[in-house]
Amino acid sequence: MALLEVNQLSIHFGGVKAVQNVSFSIDAGIVYAVIGPNGAGKTTLFNLITGIYTPTSGTITLDGESIGGKSPNELAQRGVARTFQNLQICMNMNAIENVMVGAHLRLDRNLFKAALRWPAIRARDQALRQEAAELMRFVGLQDYVQARADSMPYGALKRLEIARALAMKPRLIFLDEPAAGLNTRETQDVDALVRKVADSGITVVLVEHDMKLVMNLSDRILVLDYGKKLTEGTALEVRNNPDVIAAYLGAHA
Repeated sequence: MALLEVNQLSIHFGGVKAVQNVSFSIDAGIVYAVIGPNGAGKTTLFNLITGIYTPTSGTITLDGESIGGKSPNELAQRGVARTFQNLQICMNMNAIENVMVGAHLRLDRNLFKAALRWPAIRARDQALRQEAAELMRFVGLQDYVQARADSMPYGALKRLEIARALAMKPRLIFLDEPAAGLNTRETQDVDALVRKVADSGITVVLVEHDMKLVMNLSDRILVLDYGKKLTEGTALEVRNNPDVIAAYLGAHA
């Protein structure tokens, strides 16, 4: 059984059919990319699967359990993490505190215990801080463990978001344009990090415009065009598909 299955998924905003009858499945442990021209419905598809939008029709299942229409926090409890195209960093916090936020579902949130600073609470906070520091090393941010988020370069902040998502201990992580706005070296760092995450056993689904990164990383690729599924396959199959070439370059190309 596939880890994630999407069947005939659609969403309409008034008369706009943003996603239309899209179906695909994702096996555990792979890197799965969603590509397509601007306005193809890629981020909308992410928003449907991760609980930000409720589908107009269709089904989404995770390990055989229906998750269509469930809220983002319910999905987080089921091991689904997400980063966004635009940075969602708490700039008034330290970098390590941003990562610790990602683990909030695994904390004891009893206000009475927290107010009295029970030893167990202090010990758990210390263990979580050490765990967050290790995640920062995992994503290559060991030099920023003590830094304020607002002092970090943009490329480092993109990896900080991934570290925060990993703090949830997800089994499935959605990365929305992780290389957007990065220079060549920073893109190479993200490329290596995504593969490292997948090699750790976490299934990665990404939307990305950098085709070199997509073709290098992806085990499977889904191509959308005007909200519809254009094709799906390996990097080689997608790269040589005439419909994909026409969608990106125009039929005359």
